[in-house]
Amino acid sequence: MHGRRHGWSPAADFIFGWGATPQSKSWGPPPGFPFGPPPPKAKRGDVRAAILVLLTEGPRNGYQIIQDVAERTEGSWKPSPGAVYPALQQLADEGLIRSDEDGGRKTYALTDEGREYVTENPPEAPWEDRPPSSERPGGDYGAVFAETAQLGKALLQVVQAGSPAQVAEARHLINDTRRRLYGILATDSDGED
Repeated sequence: MHGRRHGWSPAADFIFGWGATPQSKSWGPPPGFPFGPPPPKAKRGDVRAAILVLLTEGPRNGYQIIQDVAERTEGSWKPSPGAVYPALQQLADEGLIRSDEDGGRKTYALTDEGREYVTENPPEAPWEDRPPSSERPGGDYGAVFAETAQLGKALLQVVQAGSPAQVAEARHLINDTRRRLYGILATDSDGED
């Protein structure tokens, strides 16, 4: 099939600058992680430690655990359900946590044995040893480019599914945003003349 392969589209290549141009003849994303260095990887055992730390604060369901980890790591680590749910099952098999059904959702909490285990073997919260985003490689730049990637996805949807009027409105918005970004550089943020 010509033009599309596993979600690829010419618009994505154009928007993100990936793909071949007549001059470059190179295919694929630029070397390295798009938009800066890759986010830090979780250390082995972090999922288990994260679950235990969060459950010491109170009961949670699997989705809440995933969201809390993402929030506490400022989005640099969001464990997948494929990592969280097996870890929850293992902790339940060990008798450290129990699950309760509440409105069709499983909520997990520490058992008495689990509280004793955590007291004797305090888990290290995986987010405690991570530097703040401003000190990580990419710092705030990473957050800006993450937002840009989301913007690119939204723009791609408008271009692919929008009416001609919606595409024209998106183009106008992008032009206005570009001008405003340059305007940020033109203003004197330090109050100097």
